[in-house]
Amino acid sequence: MSEMSIRKTLVSSCRRVVIKAGTRLLTDPAALAILVRQIRDLREKGIQVILVSSGAVGTGMRRLKVEKRPKQLAGIQALASVGQIHLMSLYDELCREYGFQAAQILLTAEDLRSRERHLNVINCMEMLLDNGALPIVNENDTVSVAELKFGDNDMLASLLACMTHSDLTVILTTVDGLRKPNPDGTLGERISVVHGLTDEFRAMARGTDNGDMSVGGMRSKLQCADILNSAGECLWIADGRIPDILGKIFRGEDTGTVFLPHPGEKLSSRQRWLQNFASVSGALVIDSGAESALVNKGKSLLPSGITAVNGTFERGELVEIFSPSGELIAKGLTNFSSDDLQKIAGKHSDEISGILGEDSDTEAVHRNNMVVLKHGEA
Repeated sequence: MSEMSIRKTLVSSCRRVVIKAGTRLLTDPAALAILVRQIRDLREKGIQVILVSSGAVGTGMRRLKVEKRPKQLAGIQALASVGQIHLMSLYDELCREYGFQAAQILLTAEDLRSRERHLNVINCMEMLLDNGALPIVNENDTVSVAELKFGDNDMLASLLACMTHSDLTVILTTVDGLRKPNPDGTLGERISVVHGLTDEFRAMARGTDNGDMSVGGMRSKLQCADILNSAGECLWIADGRIPDILGKIFRGEDTGTVFLPHPGEKLSSRQRWLQNFASVSGALVIDSGAESALVNKGKSLLPSGITAVNGTFERGELVEIFSPSGELIAKGLTNFSSDDLQKIAGKHSDEISGILGEDSDTEAVHRNNMVVLKHGEA
């Protein structure tokens, strides 16, 4: 299939999209109006839109005539509190002008890590979409501290897309996609379609070249591609300064860079939770036989394949699973505490009850409670 056909097929089946617009695209009210008009056009095609909007801090800087983004947390929080109210006022006015309602959702990372709050966010989002509103999401910069931050809104967009099973995530930025580096360090040819990220593509990424107004960069966008592609979803990076960029994308035109997942089934909601949101409590190292069973055969992890247990954890907590070479290949909920796994690691299933002195599970991590991150052999 040609790259043009790939693009057209992707957008033709898209029913829900997460669009992220960066700070540099949103500090001009005229640019904001162009964005909302394009969203109106997508909605009229029957596509549900979730907007992740940066710009609160940048808008606050403009309102308070601050030229450089402060490094102090309190300074950023103050700018966000000023900017957010003005930004949402503009969104509200523009959305009502085009005949629909804007809705504000402010999040911290903890809102998505907590299983109950995670589900509340999803339910709220679904209700807004069912009622025809445009959810406009931003990090809650006025209360976020380091341990509660997503890092940037690129990451927030990718996590929201995973949560809401969105068919496509579009990151609008000030570059026209991923470009190959020239020998002299300048940017060369644009890459149209990426069929699964590799280390070669990751090496092409560059960070933000100007931190006065925003955070993030191409490296963060490739991290988003990793998250989305591993869940079975697609990412499209494009230049948001082009007035009809969303129209071009949804006509399947050759603009920006599309990141496609490896062929295979999409992750379930439970697997997405395990992969991206649940807190990790420990780690297991397994032998090559267990690695093959997990990656190539879709099996559960048995205690006999475990060679090392790291950390302290209880039954039901999330652990990372590493190959003999140290590669992270899976995450899952353990059926045993770390103390019990230390006793039965390397033992066969028929020995476990005798060692622990009670009836027990035979799987250390059951396949149904596991997400495998490494791709198996074709």
